[in-house]
Amino acid sequence: MKSTKDKILQTLLRKPKITINEIAEAVGINAISVRHHLSNLEKEGLISSEEERHGVGRPRLMYSLTEDGMERFPTKYLRLTTKLLAQMKESMPAPTVAKLFSQVAEGMASDYSEQMKGMSMEARLEFLKETLAQEGFTVEWEKKGKEYQIHEISCPYYQIGVAHPEVCAVDQTLISKMLALPAQKVQCVLDGGAHCTYVVNIGTKN
Repeated sequence: MKSTKDKILQTLLRKPKITINEIAEAVGINAISVRHHLSNLEKEGLISSEEERHGVGRPRLMYSLTEDGMERFPTKYLRLTTKLLAQMKESMPAPTVAKLFSQVAEGMASDYSEQMKGMSMEARLEFLKETLAQEGFTVEWEKKGKEYQIHEISCPYYQIGVAHPEVCAVDQTLISKMLALPAQKVQCVLDGGAHCTYVVNIGTKN
């Protein structure tokens, strides 16, 4: 039997941007109880709300699923992504495909460039760790002599990478750009490693 929380999420999946009263009617509980559940779901980052004007009077709150909320439901994204990558590789030269992956990572890194200005290397590593966690990675880092080792304990691209290892260029380029130093991959889970490891040599920094 589905919980009230699951029923609300299912309702928002079927009909994005609806009011508290519409959710209450769909779920079968009163608006006060719905408001309590919505507050908790917003705190969890699964839904968001925005004001919408509708004629005369105060604007009303409209609720919808966030990206994290959408992730709670089974999808065919993996199959679609794998097919799209296969088609890209058939239609484009290998260097063009590699460049596209690199451009994706560079675009992601540029989103954080302002926040990282003036950061020390270890502050950048912590920021990188938090950023990759938001993308679905589990990352740890350690310092060994004049180098830092970044370990990807888990990777959201693993299933795609099995068929299309080119996708690994995304996180490698992202790490390099965010740390402002080249990151060298020394271990890869696709090659039988326990996890992926990148090395950044601080002796190369100008």
